[in-house]
Amino acid sequence: MSADVGDGLAPAVEAVTTPIKPARGSGRGYRAIALVVAAALFMQQLDGTVLTVALPTMALDLGSSATSLSVALTSYLLALALFIPASGTLADRFGSRTIFCAAIGIFLAGSMACAQAGTLPMLVAARFVQGIGGAMMVPVGRLVLLRSVAKEDMVQALSWLVMPALIGPILGPPLGGFIVTWLDWRCIFYLNLPIGIAGAIGALLLVPEVRGEARTRFDILGFFLSGGALGCLLFGFELSSYPGVARIAMGLLVTGALFALGYVWHARHARDPILDPRLMRIDTFRLSVIGGSLTRITQGAQPFLLPLMFQLGFGFSAATTGTITMVGAIGALAMKALAPRVLRRWGFRDSLLVSGLISSLGYASCALFRPDWPIAAMVAVLAISGFFTSFQFTGFNAIAYADVDKEEMSSATSFYATFQQLTLSLGICTAATALELGPQLAHRTQLQLSDFSVAFVIVAAISASAWFWNRRFAADAGAAMSGHHPRG
Repeated sequence: MSADVGDGLAPAVEAVTTPIKPARGSGRGYRAIALVVAAALFMQQLDGTVLTVALPTMALDLGSSATSLSVALTSYLLALALFIPASGTLADRFGSRTIFCAAIGIFLAGSMACAQAGTLPMLVAARFVQGIGGAMMVPVGRLVLLRSVAKEDMVQALSWLVMPALIGPILGPPLGGFIVTWLDWRCIFYLNLPIGIAGAIGALLLVPEVRGEARTRFDILGFFLSGGALGCLLFGFELSSYPGVARIAMGLLVTGALFALGYVWHARHARDPILDPRLMRIDTFRLSVIGGSLTRITQGAQPFLLPLMFQLGFGFSAATTGTITMVGAIGALAMKALAPRVLRRWGFRDSLLVSGLISSLGYASCALFRPDWPIAAMVAVLAISGFFTSFQFTGFNAIAYADVDKEEMSSATSFYATFQQLTLSLGICTAATALELGPQLAHRTQLQLSDFSVAFVIVAAISASAWFWNRRFAADAGAAMSGHHPRG
């Protein structure tokens, strides 16, 4: 997930529903405003990456299997997918500062509930509450910046915003390992308190209250239909590998399919659907959504699989696990300076084709990891994989908006962000299902290294299938963005 964070913040700079003049004096204070928003993003990224390292310890304390805790990660990402589309309308109606501060408050309330959870269902519910807050923090934080900073300061402001958000995934894994090894896993959620309180105070003092001038009517029916479809389908898929709940899983899948059909009918007749499927008629947007979704399934699975394999399969400590897994985020950070030059030289299509194959091959190589491998070799594989995966997300997130009209930009941003979170959730579900089915088919009760190998191969194969969609991009697709103009 960390490879995607910085790239999803800056694409759609035109995504504000109406042009709004920045607040007076914002030119002098754009750094402070950017850092206020960055504090919320840093908190969210740190929380997610710290948590993945702690899953085995949390499962032992809650009396559940480590793989079953995937539902706690999934519930958070599902809440993001459900509520991100509503965030822009809420910010327009009640003001971006008000909603941003409310989002931080909801996130902190969910964090406190997570820290007090004594059972897996309580943790899942608390993570969902956290996700509601997170769903509003990221897009509304971006709107706060876009609406409060002058255009001439925007590039510098975005740099101040993205860098702290990228540091969170680097610090998260080793910090999570330290907390689990020497403290209590519940301290993970208490870490959010000082960061969130500082961010809320900074927003109240520094961020102006700005509302959108043109407010579209909120699509209430579409919100419930799309939410019902996404929730039922995702949790139905999640439960399909659990023993004894096949009928419940099938009921959820059927219900989700009915909700999805209802939403498709509704979207065709609604004036402003919350998720507009008509955007898929735009070639570059459609191919980016499909190719990016296939790639993000692997990116969602990898932070879930690696810590479990290192701790349950290799017997590594949580501290060692966190130190190793952080290198993927370092590789993603190293890519940032090179991406524009690579795209200018080879263009979007060829760059995505090559980087996609290297990234998929790198994550497939994780299936070969064994306890006797040198740690340096595993670190090298993860760093290279993180580098090329982050490059893919940079390309996908940019070219998605290459041919989108300004009038559709806000709708396209919500649509794309929803699918980003949804496919990350699906990646965790896919990985958990692969791990659950292995012992069941072999009539075992314990996970083996071969189960992790199979899971890595499955998700890497899904990611590699994006190659067929990347081939469909035109050779000059996104030329205005990349500056690449192919010969002939």
